[in-house]
Amino acid sequence: MLHTFLSVLAVIPLSVLASPTFWGPPPCPSEEPSTQNISTANSFTSTFGRPFPTSSIKPPAPQNTSTPQNSSTSSSPSSTFGVPIPRPSSSGSPQSNSTSKYRIIDNYDKDTFFDGFTFFNAPDPTNGNVDFVDGDEAFASGLAQVQNDGTIVLAVDSTTQLTPGQNRKSVRVTSNKSYNSGTLFIADIFAMPHGCAVWPAYWMVGPNWPNGGEVDILEGVNDQTTNQITAHTGTNCHVNGGVQTLGKLLGGACQSANGVNAGCAFSLPDTSSYGHQFNLQSGGVYAHTWEPDAIKVYFFSRGAIPQDILDGKPNPDSWGTPAALFTDNTGCNIEDSFQDHSIVFDITLCGDWAGSAYGSMGCPGTCQQQVADPANFQLAQFKISSVKVYGHN
Repeated sequence: MLHTFLSVLAVIPLSVLASPTFWGPPPCPSEEPSTQNISTANSFTSTFGRPFPTSSIKPPAPQNTSTPQNSSTSSSPSSTFGVPIPRPSSSGSPQSNSTSKYRIIDNYDKDTFFDGFTFFNAPDPTNGNVDFVDGDEAFASGLAQVQNDGTIVLAVDSTTQLTPGQNRKSVRVTSNKSYNSGTLFIADIFAMPHGCAVWPAYWMVGPNWPNGGEVDILEGVNDQTTNQITAHTGTNCHVNGGVQTLGKLLGGACQSANGVNAGCAFSLPDTSSYGHQFNLQSGGVYAHTWEPDAIKVYFFSRGAIPQDILDGKPNPDSWGTPAALFTDNTGCNIEDSFQDHSIVFDITLCGDWAGSAYGSMGCPGTCQQQVADPANFQLAQFKISSVKVYGHN
């Protein structure tokens, strides 16, 4: 066979042999190249009001070797191929010379993140095949940790073989503090979980759901390829197609009532905003402003983070068109609809959304069979640099 192979190579032009595409992509230690782009045709709703969007998928999340940033510029994280991704310079990213209107209130980083969050260990409200563990177990089992480089890790158990139908251990954390309008949130995330059966989310939620409101900043299921940003309210709140956003409006009714919980949602066009492609570029920044009359959500990929964010002097006025916008001007009273929001990160499996959409998204077998095999979750991790909360000066 070697002789035949060499004979074939002899007749192939040298230029073709030299092409990297002839031999295939280089091996990626933490994130395999995508092989699917499968979309769901329908939407679902969860018992906790999470929308179930049109989506598509790739394999689970990466193990980036990354260095978190501080309030100024910092060392560059490495991509999943081990190539350093530089922080944007003054000649690269949008920037503003104006003085920031914001001062930092809380900085949840390697030194403070786990002091500022509480582990949720009750049954999953979205009916996922997970057992959320408490802090002691999370740290002892490595499902929550801070890496030597300062990266905050939240993960799914990837070592225990289960029987289909059993729950897999995972984590959900909620900030001890709650926030209201007049705040700016900047989450710098290096990597996120994704893949068949996986339902990760970074979101904000108020008390007495849905009356305190909810905003899902980063969320998706299975092999989804782009992020969906969604708001849920207890009040009669609408978003119309007249708002200028980078995201596509999927549904304008934000109110969760009478069993209808889809919420008002924007689907981002950029595949780097979620999952496989998000991880291949070492993630990026999700920022959102919350004012009495509007909530605006922005996404910046790793190489396009505005310099004012890197300098710790955020200036949202210079960030351009938001990815999503929920505003009084479209028939939604922001002050009445959103109050006392806590920050939440969680990774559930199957459940009301990922489980319902599982078969239509081209995932193998059943969702419960997928959960049983620990090999499917070795890279199902959030890797976070920091979450910073700013208030007005």
